[in-house]
Parts: sequence; structure tokens; C-alpha cells
Amino acid sequence: MRMLQTEPTQVENCTEDRIPKVGMKFCTEEEAYQFYNAYARDKGFSIRRSSSHNVKNSTTIKNRTFCCSREGVRRPDKREESSSYSRPETRCMCQARMKISLTDGLYCIYEFEPEHNHILASSSQVHHLRSQRKITEAQLASVENAKAVGISNKATFDLMAKEAGGVENLGFTREDMKNKLYSKRSLQTNYGDTGGVLEYLEKKTSEDGKFFYSIQVDEDDLITNIFWTDSKMVADYELFGDVVCFDTTYRKLNDGRPFGLLVGVNNHKKTTIFGAALLYDETAESFVWLFNTFLTVMSGKKPKTILTDEDAAMAKAIKIVLPETHHRICVWHMNQNACKHLAGVVEDYKKFNKDFQNCIYDQEEEEEFINTWNNLLDKYKLQNNEWLQRLFDKREKWALAYGRNTFSADMVSTQRSESMNNELKGYISVKYDILTFFEHFERLVADKRNEEVKCDFKATQSTPKLKSELRILRHAARIYTPTIFKVFQEQVMQTLNCDLFYCGESNAEKEYKVKVYGRRNEHVVKFSALEVEVKCSCKKYEFVGILCCHALKILDINNIKKIHEHYILNRWTIDAKVVHIKSNSETHEDPKTKLSKRRHELCRMYIHLANRATESDETYLMAVNNAQKLAEDVEKSLKIRPDSDVGTSSHPEGSHPEGTEEEEQTIKPKGLKVKEKEIHGSARPIGGFEKATRQKKKTKKDPMVSGSAKEANTQRKKKGKNDPKDCGPIVEVDNVTYGQPHYTDLGHLGTSTYQNQIQMAGYYPGYYPHGNAFVPPPFSSFFGTPNHGQDTQGNVTQSFNPNPYNVFANFK
Repeated sequence: MRMLQTEPTQVENCTEDRIPKVGMKFCTEEEAYQFYNAYARDKGFSIRRSSSHNVKNSTTIKNRTFCCSREGVRRPDKREESSSYSRPETRCMCQARMKISLTDGLYCIYEFEPEHNHILASSSQVHHLRSQRKITEAQLASVENAKAVGISNKATFDLMAKEAGGVENLGFTREDMKNKLYSKRSLQTNYGDTGGVLEYLEKKTSEDGKFFYSIQVDEDDLITNIFWTDSKMVADYELFGDVVCFDTTYRKLNDGRPFGLLVGVNNHKKTTIFGAALLYDETAESFVWLFNTFLTVMSGKKPKTILTDEDAAMAKAIKIVLPETHHRICVWHMNQNACKHLAGVVEDYKKFNKDFQNCIYDQEEEEEFINTWNNLLDKYKLQNNEWLQRLFDKREKWALAYGRNTFSADMVSTQRSESMNNELKGYISVKYDILTFFEHFERLVADKRNEEVKCDFKATQSTPKLKSELRILRHAARIYTPTIFKVFQEQVMQTLNCDLFYCGESNAEKEYKVKVYGRRNEHVVKFSALEVEVKCSCKKYEFVGILCCHALKILDINNIKKIHEHYILNRWTIDAKVVHIKSNSETHEDPKTKLSKRRHELCRMYIHLANRATESDETYLMAVNNAQKLAEDVEKSLKIRPDSDVGTSSHPEGSHPEGTEEEEQTIKPKGLKVKEKEIHGSARPIGGFEKATRQKKKTKKDPMVSGSAKEANTQRKKKGKNDPKDCGPIVEVDNVTYGQPHYTDLGHLGTSTYQNQIQMAGYYPGYYPHGNAFVPPPFSSFFGTPNHGQDTQGNVTQSFNPNPYNVFANFK
């Protein structure tokens, strides 16, 4: 027999009380296995469970043989006959073993063979032995948390090995970690996208008592749209929900499913998220469902202004759900479309664009805007341009001459949503499945909130530098956040460059004309000393919420050196969130996070202890003896409490809380509705100016191509009048009927009542209440077809018919 000389640490660890002896007794079979496996680690071999016999008519093990993993001979593998690769032989008929038998309720060793017929592993190799490799729940929790924040498997393994004092002390290999994650992902895949997403949403609900989610299903029980928000988002909307930006530019994964973000700006002028939605399509019906769900969770509070792109279906939905909200079109999208439609028509587009921006931003009155617009058309001979005519019809949604009276938090585009979509690309990959998409989006939300905390810290722990020691600036520095103070200070400093003309007084109201030096526009400012009220024709306060330099000039000359309280908008102040700070007592810590925290804390303590204890023989032996005693005490405690206090179910196995059996009969969705792939990859979107530039280059290089393209386009237009198939996808939004509710809110802010069920049953004949849900009549097939019909005018309509019942009220 050949044996390698063991290293000194192995000899020291393999003490007499850790060597199996005939007659030793154990309480359980598992305890005997762990004892023999610890001995095997000290010696340098791997073990496995071999033959066993049970007590008659019982599952209790009567006797068991633990053997060396190299015992016996491996059976022939038929797969190797058709493969060029053959697994190395590991069995060599080793006779080393330990046998136990049940006697008087205890397992007793009655045979022990210590001799091996193969080379034993050294202490630097022992962590590769099969029985010595195991990933604990705490380690797995740490690995999953690292993966959730985008850390690679290699970096995670290296960090954990560093914490453990080396790879040999970790207890598993990199391949074990990779396989464990892969097997877990496989289980989640088998569970399905639906189950994984619902489990994630339910977990968030248990962590945050005010987390809300809602889903929409079609007539085949397939999920089409998902909306979710948490308690922080709801609280932020209560404070800063006067202006909302909504954009669906980002496309999830490679199926083209639109991802919508409802965002706004907080008191630091930073983007804050109010809610998120994963939609099936961009139809008016989907948007109506989304906006209705959003208003439900936000207690019916409607924004003053909503900014979107030029989407017809979105505009239709806003008109239905938010008729009182001022709908503004994103100016950035409009400029892109202008370049796309006019770059090849106007000779000097740069000059045209300058005049076009003047129409958008610099006209204060409607009459001025219309005159400037007509002059623009005459100057560039665009009176008959159809795109400009359609744009002029929607002028109330984009021209500031019509929008200055409505508060918009100084936003004229949805670029906040678009910048958030760009940030998403740094967190989310097209390779991610839908569950991973949710988890990594949570990272983005967490990072944005960390930025907000930093801004709050800066605002409360520091004071902005004043450009001039003015009383009004000192007052503003105390109340405004640093970002808003910077904007206000610029307005104050501009008052030094304003020319003032007194026009007279009427009805105790003074009128002035103020003009900033070097600028063309002259503004009319009216001031009432009795009410300390100032109004400027530029409408900056109405639009932004901060007094303009023209109004500040008039206040200064009237000896008003502080900002009057009715001109201090609370949403811009440092204390905007003070009165809304709420207790987080309902928030529960994630069990995996708790496990990971415990493990990291213990690792930190014991690594420090290990580093100190190895400095002398005496402290080393002291640490070893106490560690062994501590390990025994921990095992005894865990045996007394076999169930971990982390992540256990509140109901014992086999028991059912009241109402569970009835609710389990509620029909659950069959899965996510599959969307046909529309977008390939995540290519950068091309703007209108770039498209026009490329087209010009193609025309210059190959005039024949340009000619043929024009002919093809002409034929397509002629054909398109009678052949809708050749005109691309058409979205019909004018014929959609909304006589009955077609959506359902399935959140967790409250529970449905019987009265609500009766009302819902009135809306949906054929559905009957069952538990907390409405059960529909049985469906004929898994995949359904759209419902076709005709409206009162005889137009063919296509409607979306989701089922209005709570499919996730008791999802397990």
C-alpha cells in the first residue's frame, strides 16, 4: 500500500478522539456520516454511503456502511461506446470502510477498516474531494446577492476565498458554485417566467407592506401587461407627482416588449421613479389600463402635466383617462421629426431650425406665436407642407405660448425618461430573462435612491456659496435645495443687467416693462404692494415654480428683500420630504440578505481571530479547542431547533390557513403572452437628422438609386390608398370602444369586498364571484383570437378582452 506523507497540520488535526473506534456511538445516522467525513478530510480521502438495511416495516435505518469513494468497480457505461471521450477510472476496490448498526436507539460502530490501497490527498488537495465539497445556504445567499448586483462568478469566488483564508478553506470549488447557480436557474426556468415573476412580486409584497403590483390577462389567461410600484414611489408621487414623464423607448430583451417608466423630478431636480410597466404592445387599450391602474394606486391623484412622445395611441389614452391633465409633446422628439421631414425640403436647415426654436420657446402670447409661425412658413415657402400643418394643429401641446400657464417643473421634453432608459442599458442585458430583468431594474432604483440620499445629505450638511451678500440670497439658501438655489441665484444676478421702465399705476397695481440687456424680448411686470403680488408676462414662476429676474427686479426696487411665502414652492425646498417621512416598521429584511449579513459578520470576526491566534502555539491550541467546543454547541442548538428562523413558512407542512383551500381553486394565468420578435439586438436609435444626412449621402453617391427609390415610393403611395397590406402596420385607435372596464387591478394595497364583487359582476355578465376573485366561463382553447365586431357606424373593430379576476390573490 502506498501513502503520501501527510502535512503537519493534518497530523495535528487528526487527534485520537477524531479517529473512529469500534464501540463508538452516535445519535443519528447523519451524525455518524459527518464524523467519518471529518476523519476522511483529516486523512485525505472522500467517502460515500454504501449499502444499508431498514428496520422491518419501517423507514428507520438499521445498519449502514460508509465506504471510501474509491471502493468497488464502476459499471460499464454504454455511452462511452459511441463517444471518443472516456471518463477516467476512479474506483480501485479500496476496502476502507466504517459500519454502524442500530442498538438500543443509538448507532454503534461494529466494524472499522482504516487501510487504503491508493494515494491519499494532501491538505492542499483535500478541498477537491467530492464529500468535502458543499455550498451552505449562507454561502449560496452571498453568491446570489453578488450576482444580483452584477458581480461576476469569478470575482465572487475570489472574494469568498479571500474571506475564508484561501480556496482550501472555502468548502467548494468554482465549478461547484457555477453548477449550483445553473441548477437553480434551471429550476426557475422549469417553473416558468410566470411563476418566477409572481414569486418575485409576492416576495416584494412581503418585504414592503405597501408594494403594489397589477397584471392584465387576456381571454386565454395569458399575462399581457404588468405594472408595479413600491411604497417609496407612492410617497414620491404624493410629493412630486405634479409633473410626470412617460416614455416607452426601451425594449425589453429581444422580443420587443415595451418597458414603460413613469418618472418625475424631486426637489433636487433629479429623476425619481413613480412606477414601471412591462407592456405587451403600445395600443390605446394597454395605455388606458396602465393609466387607470396608476391612478388607482396613487389614490386618484392626477398630474398637472404629462409629457410623452408623439404617439397617437398614447394621446388617445390620456384623453380618456386624464382629460384634465395638460398633455405636452416632447420637444426633442418633435425636433427629430422636423429634421426627418424637412431636412431635404429646406435649403438651409440650420437657419430654419433656429427660427423654428424661436417659435417654440420665445413667444409669450398666442398672437405673437401665430404671427411668427406664419412668417416662418412664408420665409421658407412651406405653406403647403402637410407635416407642418398637422404639427400646427397640435400647437397647444408643444408651443410654450400655450403651456406657460401650467406648471411643468422646467421640463419641455421626456429626456428624463430617455436618460433613465439609457441608464437601464448599464444594468440590463438583452440576454436576461424576465425575472432577471426585474431584479436588475431593482438595482437601478436603489442606485437612484442612493443619489437622492447624497443630495439630501449635501443640502442639510452644507450651505451654498453666495455670489453676493444679499438678504434675498441668504434667505433662499436656507429654504431651497442647492440645485434650485443655483437657478434662483442666477435669476437674482441677472437683475443687475435689467433695464426698467415704469408705465404707471392702475387699481393699486403698478406696471413696469423690464428688458434684459442684450435680449430682444421685453416683459411686462405688474406689482401689487397691498398683497405683495408680482406677475410677469414670461410666466416663469407659473411654468418652473421660481421667480424670474424680471419679477425679482421689481421686488427689489419696492424694498422687498425676502421671498414671500406664497412664492416658495414646497416641492423645491430642503424640507419638502420632512413631513412625509414615515416609519419603515412594515419593511421586512430579505431572508437571503439576513443569512449573508450573518455570514459576513462571522467571517470578519473569525478571520481577525485566526490572524491573531496563529502568532503563537499557545493561542493556536486555545483557538482550536474553543472552536471545537463552539462547533459542538452550535450543532446541538441546531438539533434542538431543526428549522432555521430564516425563510421558513408561517404554516406547517400539511396545514392550511382559513380560506386557503377555497382560494386555491381560483384560476391562475397560464403564462406570459408570447410576443413576436420585432427588434433584433439593442442597436442605437438613429435620429431624424442622422437619417436625413445619410439619405443625402446616398443620393450624391448614386443618383440612379435615388430615382428608383422615388418611383418605388410613388407607386407605394398610389397602391397604399387601396391596399392597406402594403402600408405597414396600422394602429386603429379611433374605433376602440371603452363602454365597459377591460382591465383589473390585482395589487396589495387592500382587499376586495363582497360589494365590489357584486358591482364587478354587474359589469361582467357571465362571471361569478368565487372567494376573492371572479371566475369566468371555461375557455375553449389555450390560444385565443381577437374579438372582431362592428361599432354603431358599421366600422370593423378589434377589441382586447382580458379577464377581470384576481389571479394572484393566493399564488403559491
